Amino acid sequence: MSFESACTWLSEHAPDLRLIDHGVSTATVRDAALALGVPEARIAKTLALRFGDRIVLLLAAGDVRLDNAKAKAAFGQRPRMLSPEETLAVSGHPIGGVCPFGLATPLPIYCDLSLRAFETVFPAAGSLTSSVELPPERLASLIGAEWTDVCSRPPNQTTHQP
Repeated sequence: MSFESACTWLSEHAPDLRLIDHGVSTATVRDAALALGVPEARIAKTLALRFGDRIVLLLAAGDVRLDNAKAKAAFGQRPRMLSPEETLAVSGHPIGGVCPFGLATPLPIYCDLSLRAFETVFPAAGSLTSSVELPPERLASLIGAEWTDVCSRPPNQTTHQP
């Protein structure tokens, strides 16, 4: 159902976008980057987070980490990752295929500024083998996301594009 709901949503809201089914796992940032032949940073990972009673989705570049201090400053509380079961229940997508398209439950969605470093990024498309390519600004616009700055790159790491 997850892939189908993402496909249906994309066909209604962005019929020009091409779904990519890799036929191999894209369930991790590393797997997705290898399947696509792009740097890990260009994978738009989707994190399901809880801030107290509030659940949100956060899309961020594949090579960044959630910065607890920045997240607490932005959302007022320290973030907690949802369990795989909670994530599936609220998003309708399994871990490794979580995306902001075709959600089971309406959720607030945020895009981290780290995505703006790239001309295009690759979020998952609801399954463990699929994704879609689009510019970060269009991604945020399509899903009604707010921009936020809650992630950091590990020390001694720089972003690069192919």
